[in-house]
Amino acid sequence: MSELPKAYEPQEVEAKWYAAWLEGKCFEADPSSEKPAYSIVIPPPNVTGILHLGHVLNNTIQDILARRARQQGKEVLWLPGTDHAGIATQAKVERELRENEKLTRRDLGREEFLKRVWDFKVKHGNIIISQLKRLGCSCDWSRERFTMDESYTKWVSHVFVELFKEGLIYRGKRIVNWCPVSLTALSDEEVIMKEQNSKLYFMKYELTDAPGEFLEISTTRPETLMGDVAVAVNPKDPRFAKYVGRTVNRPFPHAAIPVIADDHVDIEFGTGALKITPAHDKADFEIGIRHNLEIIDVLTPDGHVNCPEVPELHGLERFAGRRKAAAKLEEMGLLIKVEEYKNNVGYSERADVPIEPRISMQWFLKYPCVKEAADAVATGEIQFRPERWAKTYAHWMENLQDWCISRQLWWGHQIPVWYRKQKLDELKNAESLDMSNFTTGDIHVGTDAPADEGNWVRDEDVMDTWFSSWLWPFATMANVGEETPTLKKFYPTTDLVTGPDIIFFWVARMIMAGFRFEGELPFKNVFFTSLIRDMKGRKLSKTLGNSPDPVVLMDKYGADGVRFGLMRIAPLGADMRYDEEQIEGGRNFANKLFNACRFREMAGEIELPDNEGDDDEDHQVVGMANCFHIDILAKLDALAVDLDKIYADYRFGELTQRLYEFLWSDFCDQFLEAVKGDLRETSAPEARAVTVSVMDTVLSRYLQLLHPFMPHITEELSLRMGYVNEGEFLMLAELPEEPVLAGLSAEDTAAEQAKATAIYETAGRVRNLKAEYNVANRRDVTLVIKNPAPWFAEEKSVLAILAGAGEIVLDDAYDAPKGTPVSLTPVGEIYLPLEGLIDVEAEKIRLTREIGKLEQELTRSEAKLSNESFVARAPAEVVEQEKARLEEWRGKLVQLRDMLQGLG
Repeated sequence: MSELPKAYEPQEVEAKWYAAWLEGKCFEADPSSEKPAYSIVIPPPNVTGILHLGHVLNNTIQDILARRARQQGKEVLWLPGTDHAGIATQAKVERELRENEKLTRRDLGREEFLKRVWDFKVKHGNIIISQLKRLGCSCDWSRERFTMDESYTKWVSHVFVELFKEGLIYRGKRIVNWCPVSLTALSDEEVIMKEQNSKLYFMKYELTDAPGEFLEISTTRPETLMGDVAVAVNPKDPRFAKYVGRTVNRPFPHAAIPVIADDHVDIEFGTGALKITPAHDKADFEIGIRHNLEIIDVLTPDGHVNCPEVPELHGLERFAGRRKAAAKLEEMGLLIKVEEYKNNVGYSERADVPIEPRISMQWFLKYPCVKEAADAVATGEIQFRPERWAKTYAHWMENLQDWCISRQLWWGHQIPVWYRKQKLDELKNAESLDMSNFTTGDIHVGTDAPADEGNWVRDEDVMDTWFSSWLWPFATMANVGEETPTLKKFYPTTDLVTGPDIIFFWVARMIMAGFRFEGELPFKNVFFTSLIRDMKGRKLSKTLGNSPDPVVLMDKYGADGVRFGLMRIAPLGADMRYDEEQIEGGRNFANKLFNACRFREMAGEIELPDNEGDDDEDHQVVGMANCFHIDILAKLDALAVDLDKIYADYRFGELTQRLYEFLWSDFCDQFLEAVKGDLRETSAPEARAVTVSVMDTVLSRYLQLLHPFMPHITEELSLRMGYVNEGEFLMLAELPEEPVLAGLSAEDTAAEQAKATAIYETAGRVRNLKAEYNVANRRDVTLVIKNPAPWFAEEKSVLAILAGAGEIVLDDAYDAPKGTPVSLTPVGEIYLPLEGLIDVEAEKIRLTREIGKLEQELTRSEAKLSNESFVARAPAEVVEQEKARLEEWRGKLVQLRDMLQGLG
């Protein structure tokens, strides 16, 4: 045991131990180990990202699971890595180019631009990894992966080619979600729907064959009017039957367009007549296909009007074009009215701008192994926690749309498709491609370039970032075609910890990929973390200024303090409210633990006396222990059992709270106070030795149980206190299988615990009694106990310490003077003689004054609740709060009146 400093300084301790764990290769997994496997793969953060509280929550949970598994004797692989984050990373590099060099990526060319991106990755790519290390994450960093690694890139190309061969990947012109800022297609899952205050424009199109007669239509997007190729009505709508088959005049550029009937049209929306713009709306596109309509694109990729035939609008930004188109309609006398309208508008997740439905040539994937992936969750083969997310998953799996996997970027995995150079324009613009002979014809699809590469041009697009990350659980463990010892030992993985916001982006797709390419599920359990909000219920964001920097928090409170504080407010299946006071509470808890160990250290080194040759120290301790020793050891055993059950249900907030309550309440507030008498110099050596030994037993095992949550301080204290040997690590020590009280019967344990509980409860009641009469701080009070429990006499001194009493008198014949406070407790009737403790007359005056104030509050509250206007108009929670106060005050008034009457 080495002497502890007076105060705990987390930064120095945390840096020291993380370096020691790395040097000791404590995190590195051994595939040849005979231990049962536990594995988990990190949800790869963006390579250029920085740590936020969501990362802290997610990775702390993963670290807890990994460290706990090591304690259970398992061989643990926590595999880390980062994602290349195509759109986000490219956008950052392009921004730097614009701001610093006034250049675009096309000014540089693809090759030079990608060099810049790699330079950017090297410069910024390790920031978040270093921050995860600062947090204490016990990842096997020797296996760190990056989605653009050469071996990983081969996996991505291999998967594309295999799925292409099966006919699951195809190219076609479709309406896609287009980001006019990032200039790329997006999947449906990358579009965030936001409710907007929009405008609904009502206008009229003149019938070609009946001048002066008009068909009224409504739209939210008049700026696409130039791409109108029809007006559609529902065939069941009798209002428009006479118009079907005729034509109306599109106002600008002028053209006669047909009126068609289609079941898709919503009779209730707007006027019931819908303008059809196939190039700019997914539903319109489908209607256009059914009716063989022309497709006219009137917007540029960056969201500007592209219609030279209407010069007033040509070149305008899309929303400016909307206003100008409406004004032009009004000038022509064709705008009927404009109404305010709430609707959901899709926003680009990355650029946070409204997306454009856009006709575009893209690559699509029909998902593989859909049934296997759906059944795995439905049958519980893969368990979701909370379970309610399984319904969300099932709904998505039942309504799958083909995945648009191509992106118009340069940073990412380039599509492994080549076109014959002399037919390039024809092939790039073809509505469909004949790929039946894709290795010797005009299209080459393969993991490698064609032999005569000079005669070919590779497809410029890259694959959606998620197309690489859906392979993460197995592509990180082996090269294509290999069955490595790592893959054989650790796949399928055990747990996945992620956010519910990527259940479709990532979780569902990984399950399908796992079944398709490894023949089995990729993980057995999925834990979805909570969404973190501020105390006002708002999402944490830099824009709102309510998202704290975790590194700053770790500087202030220590990594362990941040971890523990955050986990205490992590509910299962509900959003969590972040409050920095909770993080501060984590730091305070670390200090409490440190001071508890210092208290034990101050007791010194003491040897247990011989107990009939028993060499087992735990047995010796139990054999000589009193009820308080037995109680805390039984609570320690119960804690270990409870933690096992709570871990099984992934209830991390409850785990943290249980660990908190044991140390703070059971050990420090109760046990340490109860045994202080044993540690005095005048106490019996045997009692002192047993108490110190119990403290060591509790602290050594408790530090082990707490370790997954607060790894640094527990490692430090275990070594300092002599609970692990120099050169050994607490994190690698397996949890003891046998309870501390294994040798004591359940009946005897319960009997001893009942005594300790009775003393603790009685002490609490006495303290309350003292507080009521304003003598809470007096330690010279005398307590008189009538009819004490038969065992109480031997524990009398402990009650005196806990209750703050100078003397305890056992007197069955005690005749209490009038007004003597009394409490019926588990150890007997306890009286608190007030003579010499208080000025009775002054106390009467004080109580009378308190009663007067309380009566005024009661009168005010009763009047408020009898006011029908208040009850009717105030929020329900305010009314209920007032009722609760009234009942509390009534109870307090009765108590004060009884106290006053007792004083005579």
